[in-house]
Amino acid sequence: MIDLSGQHILIIGGSRGIGRATALMAAQAGADVSIHYARDKAAAKEVSAQVRALGRKAIEVCADVLDEKAMNLATQEAIEALGPLSGLVVSAGIFEPAPLGEMTTEFWDQMINTNLRGTFFAVRAAAPSLRSRKRGSIVILTSTAGQRGSAVYSAYATSKGGQIMFMRSMAQELAADRIRVNCVAPGWTLTDMSRDTMEKLGMDDIIKKAPLGRIGKPEDPAAATCFLLSDIAEFITGSTITVDGGMDMRG
Repeated sequence: MIDLSGQHILIIGGSRGIGRATALMAAQAGADVSIHYARDKAAAKEVSAQVRALGRKAIEVCADVLDEKAMNLATQEAIEALGPLSGLVVSAGIFEPAPLGEMTTEFWDQMINTNLRGTFFAVRAAAPSLRSRKRGSIVILTSTAGQRGSAVYSAYATSKGGQIMFMRSMAQELAADRIRVNCVAPGWTLTDMSRDTMEKLGMDDIIKKAPLGRIGKPEDPAAATCFLLSDIAEFITGSTITVDGGMDMRG
């Protein structure tokens, strides 16, 4: 059984989707949770209330992931409220298509900056607290698109592939402080961010291509994330766990 008792987990993008599912699952496993959000304060407060209902401590912290100073302040606010970090989950990001001939420079920059630079700011802000404990776990939510590429989603896939290389580099750099760094790569997972795209592609068609016969739920990658946060995974670093129901086998 996954046990996160006594841990303080900061979840970037914790008010919705996979981040929200991870926050609740971590709390069920005994962790106190800091919920980062960028805009939807009400959603973040709702997650915090559910964490407290599970008997754990929670706080909401607000910052634009592209505002370095704000991310530093939000991380410090979380630490002052709930103590040094035991783990960091980076789940914030954007997901949109754009064919090459229609893609603007502004679109490319927004995708790369939000998904990749935002990850860099989050990890750099949390690293000193994790290093102070000489122990910890960082989990970055990437995507199967970052492992294999994806037509029409080239900017998104590139940002997610960059997250994987950043993770592998950080795993090497932070290992001396016993900080493990890994990625979880979901396939098609039904969240508010992906719902419109999945409905346009056809839910039934996606399910037909899934070897396990269903679309992913936020709880699926959340479970892999909590596993990586726990001591059960103490000898795993620099790895990417694919959570896609076997769809990547189909190409």
